[in-house]
Amino acid sequence: MGDVPATTIGHAVTSGTFSLDGQSFDVDNNLWVIGDAEECLVIDAPHDVDAILAVVAGRRVKAIVCTHAHDDHVRVAPALRAATGAPILLHPDDRPLWELTHPGELWDVDLADGQELTVGGTTVRVLHTPGHAPGAVCLYVEAHGCVFTGDTLFQGGPGATGRSFSDYDTIVESIRLRLLTLPGDTVVHTGHGSDTTIAAEAEGLRQT
Repeated sequence: MGDVPATTIGHAVTSGTFSLDGQSFDVDNNLWVIGDAEECLVIDAPHDVDAILAVVAGRRVKAIVCTHAHDDHVRVAPALRAATGAPILLHPDDRPLWELTHPGELWDVDLADGQELTVGGTTVRVLHTPGHAPGAVCLYVEAHGCVFTGDTLFQGGPGATGRSFSDYDTIVESIRLRLLTLPGDTVVHTGHGSDTTIAAEAEGLRQT
């Protein structure tokens, strides 16, 4: 990995609901923040601004980076933007989902495949991984040997594809082409549930 990065990864779990296609479910979401002592990126904005700000711990928020636009990942993004002045970043293919939660209000900056974000001298690379949602992205941080996968990959396999704007074949292809090509010991920080690794998920996915 080379030099130890100056950035660290903060984590909390927030609780709320996920709603789509006329149904609503109680969910616990992982909240991730990566940064150094001065600045950070917030990955997703679920449920509770105060819980997010507790992990931010007074640092400057450079951006609110959304892995996708399901309401349990972006519900408080505009409120967090108002509280911090940070722009919201989202892949434009997720506009239909975003507008279900925030009609008439847009995010600030489009994410693109291969785009590199920096925070505290650490590079965060955007990987477009459609399937769970059209604009779903994962965020690969080589310096930390980890990838933030949102709802694209969990411990036990791909994210759900049984609802509107999702597709099973697409998510499997995304995982095979964009995630299974990462080093096997890469830690997978998921949108819900426990961490896993690329190697731990690779065998079952290759047999899919």
